[in-house]
Amino acid sequence: MSGEDLKTQVAERAAQLLLERWRDGTVRVLGLGTGSTAERFLERVAQLYKEGRLPGLIGVPTSLRTGRFARTRGLLLAALEEHLDVDLTVDGADEVDAQLNALKGGGGAHTREKIVASASREYWLIVDESKLVKRLSEKCPVPVEVLPFGWKFVQRELKKLGAEPILRRLPNEKPFLTDNGHYVLDARFPGGLQDPGAIAQAIKALPGVVEHGLFLGMANRVIVAGQQTGVRVLERE
Repeated sequence: MSGEDLKTQVAERAAQLLLERWRDGTVRVLGLGTGSTAERFLERVAQLYKEGRLPGLIGVPTSLRTGRFARTRGLLLAALEEHLDVDLTVDGADEVDAQLNALKGGGGAHTREKIVASASREYWLIVDESKLVKRLSEKCPVPVEVLPFGWKFVQRELKKLGAEPILRRLPNEKPFLTDNGHYVLDARFPGGLQDPGAIAQAIKALPGVVEHGLFLGMANRVIVAGQQTGVRVLERE
């Protein structure tokens, strides 16, 4: 079974669980995550919506890309400013540890993703088993969104925290820009993070930092698709 098959499986399971929430009346405003796995989920949600099984569902996108994707599939969208209380957000992740802490931001949407997640009563992550790690940043760098002014200062300070930060660039070597018009420093921590909470606080305290990609203590549920285990639903204790 390919990784694409696993994405389809986990997206289908998440959509089924969403439908249950819809039927019991607890979800009407849905935060729409960003990334390839989240888009698989949105495809299924759009199908259910067109079938009339999610009438009146309102989606709050976490990125311009997600907004375009959802709009072309017929979903009704609204800005977060119109619905500050989001019932549920479903999103992907780059890494998830045993405590259901996550690392996100491979697509550069982590600031908006974190805002929408924080506004949500429930927050689910959908991943395949390759995203499970013992330590966050074991495989992926921590994305740090920064103001263009002073980004080299932030880069220097991240090095003092033990990181190897690199400015994210486009294929043409121009700096990658987030939807908010900011740069991203990809801060790799060799061996992963022994104390994610301390690093998260230290990064957020740096002048010039907008947001980082550590989502600690936020996910209520992680839905995981595996080759041998099928689809599992992990709940925060």
